[in-house]
Amino acid sequence: MCVNPTTNYSMRDSNPLKIFILDDDVWYGSMLHHYLSLNPDYEVHRFDNTQSFLKSLHQKPDVVTLDYSLPDITGAEVLTKVKEINPDIEVIIISGQEDISTAINLLKNGAFDYIVKDDETKERIWNSLLHLREIKGLRKEVETLQKEVKQKYDFSKYIIGNSEEIRQVLRLVEKATKTNITVSITGETGSGKEVVAKAIHYNSDKAKKPFVAVNVAAIPKDLIESELFGHEKGAFTGAHTRRIGKFEEANGGTLFLDEIAELDINLQAKLLRVLQEKELNRVGGNEVIPVNARIIVATHRNLLEEVKQKNFREDLYYRLIGLPIEVPPLRARGNDILILAKHFVDNFCKENGMSPKTFSPEAQQKLLKYPFPGNVRELKSVCELSVVMADGDTILPENISLNSSASLSDLLNHEKTLKEYERQILQHFLDKYKGDVLLVAKKLDIGKSTIYRMIQAGELIQR
Repeated sequence: MCVNPTTNYSMRDSNPLKIFILDDDVWYGSMLHHYLSLNPDYEVHRFDNTQSFLKSLHQKPDVVTLDYSLPDITGAEVLTKVKEINPDIEVIIISGQEDISTAINLLKNGAFDYIVKDDETKERIWNSLLHLREIKGLRKEVETLQKEVKQKYDFSKYIIGNSEEIRQVLRLVEKATKTNITVSITGETGSGKEVVAKAIHYNSDKAKKPFVAVNVAAIPKDLIESELFGHEKGAFTGAHTRRIGKFEEANGGTLFLDEIAELDINLQAKLLRVLQEKELNRVGGNEVIPVNARIIVATHRNLLEEVKQKNFREDLYYRLIGLPIEVPPLRARGNDILILAKHFVDNFCKENGMSPKTFSPEAQQKLLKYPFPGNVRELKSVCELSVVMADGDTILPENISLNSSASLSDLLNHEKTLKEYERQILQHFLDKYKGDVLLVAKKLDIGKSTIYRMIQAGELIQR
């Protein structure tokens, strides 16, 4: 079939295909150069000697057409040199002889095609280049997709695990990175709420701006206002200089307010105003200061329940709820316990210049059977201690120190309301039985309508 070189072929890649022609026959090389140059998507260069050709390979051609019968070197030798310099360059051998064994050996050694010189050589080269262009286009598409997927989902620096529960968190994190929507993160103490907040920040368009974290519960009530909004010199006793608050520090970036439910009810109104107006006044000052920080909040409490108990302003709740993300407790994440344990052990060994250590199968089972009331934070501490206690390169069950009564004590040693205990128990069994309300109702001898009502009210999550 004769190919019309002016035909408008649909190319997958808008970048021109760079082609080098090496042929000592000036007339034939020029003819081939002219013919291939008819395609506007081809950038063609001709060489009539091997030395100048090899010196020009730093220009990274996509493909070379190579005369097999060169006067000073064989085509097989040139093929070897090309592949040594850049294995990504494709080579089409053009030969005056139809030698099957030679062709097979050249193809085995990396040649893309072997074409015999005859009346149809031009068309065969043309078709071979079209085929090559299509393959390169597909490869580039795959590489682009792989890069996009890696950029979208590679939160492994921050969130480690492979369970469906943590995958759901990752899906929500991905959504959060695409906009500046406020995010509210809930989960038990030690489950990794701040880690999720950092994953959102460092995968968003604010990654190069500040990430400022404030633990509201850790700051005395009489200092929290100054901590968040700053103060002017002389604003109160001890205010000897002006102080910039966390909102100003985070300007342009992300402000992470951990344990937001602990914020004093009197300060909640001021926080709401700052969020609405995107401006603040430092304590003791009149200057209006514009602020523009993305807000991420976290709490181990049920904020909606806090609203019902009049501990949290309803208007602030709706301002902060944004995109809700619940971080599952470690006990609900299955084999993620072992993935995290390996990560913590590897890091601890590396940081302390120790040889790598691994958990024995029995030690792994011991970890999997433990409920980890302290969640990921407790697991990290347990793993680091186990490395210290292990004598060899294998961590044995006796090297792992666990609080055997933790599952019961964790439930009872906190002063909670009966409703909070009820919610914790129901959520535990919903997680355990994959959201099967009927099965949970049967196991706990409770009406299914009660569970459905709590799910609808946002007190329980059906995963």
